[in-house]
Amino acid sequence: MATESSSKSRPEISTFKGQDRALRAGRLGTGGLLLSVLAATAPLMVVAGVMPTTFAVMGIVGQPLLYVVLGVVLVLFSVGYAEMSRHVHNAGAFYAYISRGLGGTAGASAALVALVAYNALQVGIYGIFGFEVSGLFATYTDLSVAWWIPALVAALVVGALGWLKIDVNARVLGVLLIIEVALVVIFDIAAVADPAAQGLSLHAFNPDTLSGAGVGTALCFCIAAFLGFEQAPVYAEETSRPHILVPRVMFLAVGGVAVFFALSSWALTVATGPSAVVAESQKQSAGLLFGLTESRLGGTFTDVLHVLFVTGMFAAMLSFHNVVARYAFAMGREGLLPAAFGRTNSASGAPGTGSLLQTAVSVVVVAVFAVADDKPTGDPTVPVLHLFTWFGNIGALGVIVLMAAASASVVVFFVRRGAAGAQAWRLVTSALAGIALLVIAVYTVKDFDVLVGAGPGSSLSWVLPGIIGLAVLVGLAQGLLMRARRPEAHARIGLGNEAFQLEKAAGETP
Repeated sequence: MATESSSKSRPEISTFKGQDRALRAGRLGTGGLLLSVLAATAPLMVVAGVMPTTFAVMGIVGQPLLYVVLGVVLVLFSVGYAEMSRHVHNAGAFYAYISRGLGGTAGASAALVALVAYNALQVGIYGIFGFEVSGLFATYTDLSVAWWIPALVAALVVGALGWLKIDVNARVLGVLLIIEVALVVIFDIAAVADPAAQGLSLHAFNPDTLSGAGVGTALCFCIAAFLGFEQAPVYAEETSRPHILVPRVMFLAVGGVAVFFALSSWALTVATGPSAVVAESQKQSAGLLFGLTESRLGGTFTDVLHVLFVTGMFAAMLSFHNVVARYAFAMGREGLLPAAFGRTNSASGAPGTGSLLQTAVSVVVVAVFAVADDKPTGDPTVPVLHLFTWFGNIGALGVIVLMAAASASVVVFFVRRGAAGAQAWRLVTSALAGIALLVIAVYTVKDFDVLVGAGPGSSLSWVLPGIIGLAVLVGLAQGLLMRARRPEAHARIGLGNEAFQLEKAAGETP
């Protein structure tokens, strides 16, 4: 009878059976973790792509000031988020935190949103990556290569790297990131040394430049440049001192990104002149940076910059791939995905099944857009640009929603623990950040047609953000169904490897 009673008291799905249910600890230090998360920001892609697009579409000169404003908002967000990382170590960071504050059902919804959002961010980059590689072949080898060929090759290479040890991935990401940042810094220095006719103007930091109806939408463009810093807790189980390293890396990442992008966008205004930056961005689009470097640093530097533009995108794809694989691993470990996803590769300790899932999604989506590219669209780049803009903005919206929910979860988590007084200032910063993020999310949905370049009456303005809304609803339904049918499994949502440790501490047989 004692054995039967013990059996009944155990969780319904025994997912924590051994080392293959836990990611390998001690693989990442401060440097490796910082490089892993910063690679997702793709600095050269932001400077060459996002910044000219924001200048051109929104017509706002004060983009450098927007990065400062967002840096403040995200530092406020990181205060509570970092404190949560000291209490919760789980590869499903966002949904684990939301589960611990708002409950398992909300956590199940957040898990699906995270899986959809990070998949979208990763897959979207394949479009612009393939397009740029195809252009390099045409320029330097006179070969005509369809964009989807390098995109599919990249998907397979990224998938292969996803099976390796995370410290190997960190080294790959680190080398690419350091070179990329160095080249942007060289441009910044060259722009300051050789400014346009208006000289070293600080007009772009004038608050008056942010007046107008486009500020909210410009924030949507710019916040995408920061995506990556919030991934640090995803790797918590793979660090030796997560309670120290994760908060440290998040603050370094947010602060570093805010300063780097504020200065780099200011350098663009200096190189063109604040009064001309909008017109030049509308004229040259993503070619703005390369035109400015060619006139100041020469053709060879610009050629190298083109190549690093591609490798930087590859680094971002690999970074997002690793995050998706770890979210899938965490969800499989807790019954939100089939149990096979909750196992690691015995050789490398990487979440192999999650890596395969992400690779399969990438290949299928690229294949669908490749088929669309074979049709007479009138503009062969349309499917490529749609893949990048549609999926990138879907992913950005999903992460903004997750950050807002995580901010609310921080407040509830510490209030329920009776720590509201001790954590008062963190709760205030989390509440302020949550409100700001909700405002940005509302603007993102309202102006989604602008973000994806669709007409004001286009169905894309509600269909694309509706994907995140659908993920929220399906996740809630899954959570409610699990609570009704498998309450013990529902109770362990968000516990991650902690549930395994609790079982061992209780002396239960794994």
